[in-house]
Amino acid sequence: MKPKLSRIIAGTMTWGSWGKNLDSKGMVSMMETCLNEQITTFDHADIYGGHTTEEDFGRAFGQSGIERNTIQLISKCGIKYLSEKRDYNIKHYDYSAEYIIWSVENSLKNLQTDYLDVVLLHRPSPLMHTEEIAEAIDKLKHQGKIRSFGLSNFTPSQTQLIQREIAVDFNQIQFSATHHEPMTDGSLDFMQLNGITPMCWNPLGTIFREKNDQTERLNVLLNNLSSKYQVATDTILLAWIVQHPSGILPVIGTTSPQRIKNATQALTLKLDLEDWFKIWTESMGTKVP
Repeated sequence: MKPKLSRIIAGTMTWGSWGKNLDSKGMVSMMETCLNEQITTFDHADIYGGHTTEEDFGRAFGQSGIERNTIQLISKCGIKYLSEKRDYNIKHYDYSAEYIIWSVENSLKNLQTDYLDVVLLHRPSPLMHTEEIAEAIDKLKHQGKIRSFGLSNFTPSQTQLIQREIAVDFNQIQFSATHHEPMTDGSLDFMQLNGITPMCWNPLGTIFREKNDQTERLNVLLNNLSSKYQVATDTILLAWIVQHPSGILPVIGTTSPQRIKNATQALTLKLDLEDWFKIWTESMGTKVP
């Protein structure tokens, strides 16, 4: 059965050495801040922090006193990433049954838990053998080590390839007001047709990170909408995403308590139809087709 995840997901990629470098106390505080805002799902990948963030999170979780059944843990596997923790010659992908099982078991140890609510294949590999992937996932499910299976950054055809052998519950893709192609390239349509729940990473896009024609157009509009709806611009950007009928679950990477609060406000903000299309229009720089 597909687990019920929180409507907003906390991404942990920048909690560790790839970002804020939070200590155990800081991570516990972040978990509690998220839970206070009804964000109960935490998104990981084995490679985050150069293979260190899961262990740091797990140590903090073990100290937190938070009950395991009150949260959901996602992790991703398959990327062999060069770091001090791994002796590889080149970054590459490995979806052998042996490696998938080892990676999940290692994540369980690091996160100090006996199961993952969701495991995702992190990125597609041209050398994937679907039968071998299915063998590993079936074994992990049977052992109770994972409860659900999904993908990350997979196209519709790559997803169909996996679906020949095993059911796919989730696909985590890049999607935002500045990266809206999944609405028109068939990605979100395919997920709706196949009962796959979309998650999206980088849901705020490049609005706060880049200055170009697209972001300047959007910022003018977002400032006006912020005044109209009396909410922050990041709330509007997330509301634009959750209004899509496919039920996208945004994975937010912020460690700011205020931005976490802003994110959850998006769940109760309904943009006027014309305002929703204004955001898409300003992003494209042209009227809708």
